[in-house]
Amino acid sequence: MILAAGLGTRLLPLTEKRPKPLFPILGRPLIDILIRRLESAGCEAVIINTHHLAHLIDEFVRAQAYSIPVATRHEPIILGTGGAIKNVEDFWDDKPFLIVNGDIFANIDLVKVYRFHLNHKHPVTLVLHDYARFNHVWVDSSDHISGFGHTAPCPPVALDSPRGAAGRMPDAANTRQLAFTGIHVLDPQVLSFIPNGTFCNIVDAYCEMIHHGFTIKGFIARNHYWYDIGTITGYREATRDAMAHKAFKAVFHGAGSDSLAWSKLKGDGSDRTWYRVSTTPTPARQEQPSIILVDHGPPSRDSTCEADAFAAIGRHLHKRGIPVPRIFAYDRDSGLVALEDIGDLHLQRVIRRAADTEEVVGHYKAVIDLLVLMGVEGAKGFDPAYTYQTPYYDLDLILERESRYFVEAFLNGYKDLEIRFDDLKEEFEVLARRALGSSYTGFLHRDFQSRNILVRNRNYYLIDFQGGRLGPLQYDLASLLIDPYAELPRALQLRLLNYYVNRLSDFIAVDADEFLDAYVYCAMNRNLQILGAFGFLTRVKGKRDFEAYIPPAISSLKARLRTIEQSECPKLSKIIESI
Repeated sequence: MILAAGLGTRLLPLTEKRPKPLFPILGRPLIDILIRRLESAGCEAVIINTHHLAHLIDEFVRAQAYSIPVATRHEPIILGTGGAIKNVEDFWDDKPFLIVNGDIFANIDLVKVYRFHLNHKHPVTLVLHDYARFNHVWVDSSDHISGFGHTAPCPPVALDSPRGAAGRMPDAANTRQLAFTGIHVLDPQVLSFIPNGTFCNIVDAYCEMIHHGFTIKGFIARNHYWYDIGTITGYREATRDAMAHKAFKAVFHGAGSDSLAWSKLKGDGSDRTWYRVSTTPTPARQEQPSIILVDHGPPSRDSTCEADAFAAIGRHLHKRGIPVPRIFAYDRDSGLVALEDIGDLHLQRVIRRAADTEEVVGHYKAVIDLLVLMGVEGAKGFDPAYTYQTPYYDLDLILERESRYFVEAFLNGYKDLEIRFDDLKEEFEVLARRALGSSYTGFLHRDFQSRNILVRNRNYYLIDFQGGRLGPLQYDLASLLIDPYAELPRALQLRLLNYYVNRLSDFIAVDADEFLDAYVYCAMNRNLQILGAFGFLTRVKGKRDFEAYIPPAISSLKARLRTIEQSECPKLSKIIESI
């Protein structure tokens, strides 16, 4: 039996339209995973109790082709874990039966559990494990359950029990607390301890049995995984574990069943959560292969989301020969992506360690070679449907996500200046139209800066490409050269700018004057976006590390505004000069 009638209140709002047992783990509903495991373990038939959104579970079960009968039993009023078992009394025969909670994701061997029960004489087997947060089952040195609850004492055996005066008080010194996994095997006689037609928690029935001298045996599970998906945290942990094992199995042959070690990585400006996952060493496998797992969270909309873009664009760039981490697996329902582990060394740290300017130039020339390749080759076969914001870097995007962002998040949010966007809109439109004024369009990363370029063995890899779209090639180049993390001197920026133009000329015909004119305005728009982002991350997100990069970004914007006709942006120039 699968207990699946819960309301799923701890998972709201996710359970408003989908019952908990139908939550997917890597594309498969949990109820299907449980039924298939019961099927493969040799169960002869399965029954599922239902209540919340019962029709959806009924429809799912009817649509499957299981090799054993699978039925549902609706509870108009929830009967509890004990009442549910009693309510299907007509389903049971004279053999021991297996009960599994419908909200657990685990790899505990059900065949071993059932055989264990058959090999002892007691009416109940509870599958237990050591899980500190839920360790509320009292177990003695013989693995007999002596009570339930957070605190002692455990209930004594009654003198009028079947064992009479031979009944014993639990020895508190030899008891320990373990957690119930939600898996148990019952003999039919247990049904006599459950009242008919009313709510009953099965633990109450077990306490009554202990009180009357019956022994409840514990099966202690070890070397397994187990997750309670009844909470959003538990659900996300379960899907993360499943994704990691799937990726290891696919990429590192023979490592899919290894136990995994998780290390949470420090994020940058993103709200996503990053993990490095590695296998633990064994005598047979001393090396520790690892992957990176990024958790975007479940999508909030049916249309293309950030995780969709991350996976689609990453695979596209890899296919076009651009050095990005390989994407091993993607699960949309959870927002999880498993990808190649390139390491932690990014370009910002590399150039800070550089011995001299020429070493810095060498790194940047190599990165620019990749940037040219990405801009030209990445545009080939690029499907605008990959993108999750806008398919193109266009006027509306510049005004809303760069100009307005700058005003609201930096001028007002960070500097408290109370500037109206509409008062500067005409000037922002000038900057935007001039940035879009050239014909050099290609794949645009849109956050091409030193922290998004990883270095391993003198090879360079591009990350954080989920904001990619089509747009002016000059924008990514500007992102790289005016990057406040790197603070390249102006003369070096000009030297690298000319290098880019020469390298691009190897692929397409380039009018240098046209290209450089648009570059100036792409750099200013990028500068506005940088300041908006740093202001938002510092004030709203509380990530104060970014504040240190605001002064060089302001200096950069001031210098660039001084190079254009003052009639183009007099109001903006005046505001920036006053900061």
